[in-house]
Amino acid sequence: MNRKLAVFNGFGGFPRNGYPGIWLLMGLIVMVTGCRPERKGQPAVITDRLTFVFYNVENLYDTADDSRSGGDDAFLPGGRKNWDDRKYGEKLRGLAGALRDLGGDHLPAVIGFCEVENRRVVEDLLAMPALASGNYEVVHYHDRDSRGIDLALAYRPGLLAVENHRLWPVTKMGGGSLARGILAVTATAGNGETFHIFVSHWPSRDGDADAKEEGRKLTAATLRKLSEPLLSQDTHTHVVIMGDMNDEPSDESLLEVLRALPPGSHAGHDLVNLMFPSMRNGHGSYKYQGDWKMLDNLVVSASLLDQEGYRVEKERGFVFSNADMEFHSRSGEVSPDRTYIGDRYTGGISDHFPVYFTLIPGE
Repeated sequence: MNRKLAVFNGFGGFPRNGYPGIWLLMGLIVMVTGCRPERKGQPAVITDRLTFVFYNVENLYDTADDSRSGGDDAFLPGGRKNWDDRKYGEKLRGLAGALRDLGGDHLPAVIGFCEVENRRVVEDLLAMPALASGNYEVVHYHDRDSRGIDLALAYRPGLLAVENHRLWPVTKMGGGSLARGILAVTATAGNGETFHIFVSHWPSRDGDADAKEEGRKLTAATLRKLSEPLLSQDTHTHVVIMGDMNDEPSDESLLEVLRALPPGSHAGHDLVNLMFPSMRNGHGSYKYQGDWKMLDNLVVSASLLDQEGYRVEKERGFVFSNADMEFHSRSGEVSPDRTYIGDRYTGGISDHFPVYFTLIPGE
């Protein structure tokens, strides 16, 4: 292995003269970028099921003023949304119940979140009775989003040992970076398999459409660069990309820039978007003007679709909902039951449904 320090080009942190081996890469991340090593010890349990979830929890704010930004002003007691402890508690109970029901007999092993105000709201959610038995740990970083919303990842330390984590910036071509970065977490399962998990929230479709689309493509390109040196590792090293992409699996950012292919059309070192089958069946995680959109995506390395070690059950991801998460219109149309419509409190838990996949041992 070449142990000389590579020259970094400022885009995704990779050298101009090619990709380093993964262990050198992780060492450089720790030394150069301040990545936080957080080894919790080897997991005590080798389980037959690991469920990975992503959930946009729609503006999960607490009721305390956050001095980082004015993004939470509307969500303070006396703010224009009249947010208070009762509404906050109801939202937490609803979200926790949804995640418990999604997991069935097994609480999720990993939950990626977007639109959380801070670490406290994630910890409050995980402490709810429906989830408390999971004994979850949290990875969270404050980002620069103007609304004061962040990414976070929760995991069960009895099932996964987190090795390190960091927040990657999404660097613009002309300098500077987007307001939302990419949360990267490396974890090891009880059987020794390694997971490189990336959680992201891509620019929305509001406002300047061309600029926002370019931002989504830039985030996809950054994720591709982060994934490239990992895809050629052995079959016990896996990539998992989850997030609210604000694009669908067939859009250019995901299909051509990230190069996340449909299940069944991939080769050994490709990325695979597990939400293609659900989208093609007319399902979605978000409803816009009466149409379902698969904006929340789960992308994995093809190593999780072979027969060695863990593999994706049914080779696809799923959207989860139940009656408590749904709004039913007078005409019978179903949509996610959101917390607010504008400034009017409606009492729902999120305007997105969570997406998930389950890993089982290979044959």
